[in-house]
Amino acid sequence: MLRKLLRSQKKVDVDCTVTIVNTFESLEAHVRFNDGTTINPGDEVVVHGRSIEVPYGETQSFDRRATVKRATAVERLWTRATGDLEFMELCEFSFSQGTLKPGTLAKEYVS
Repeated sequence: MLRKLLRSQKKVDVDCTVTIVNTFESLEAHVRFNDGTTINPGDEVVVHGRSIEVPYGETQSFDRRATVKRATAVERLWTRATGDLEFMELCEFSFSQGTLKPGTLAKEYVS
């Protein structure tokens, strides 16, 4: 039983499509696995190939190869247990004593 929980990680190589959006409205990067592979908590994905640069105002897609490293049962459990806590590190909160004027930037507030 313990051996199954601590088994070595399985690696799978798959074809994927990387789509980059670099517009005024949005800056996005998406990876779609062409064979329908799904990613589970704790899994790692490495996309191979040259760096991708998309000019401002454009959306482009690229065919690439990716390696998916599957998490062990212990890693999956750990990721589920701590994932919400780590997500909060990505959040940035700011408090000020003033209020924002309608139609102004955040740095231009009334105190």
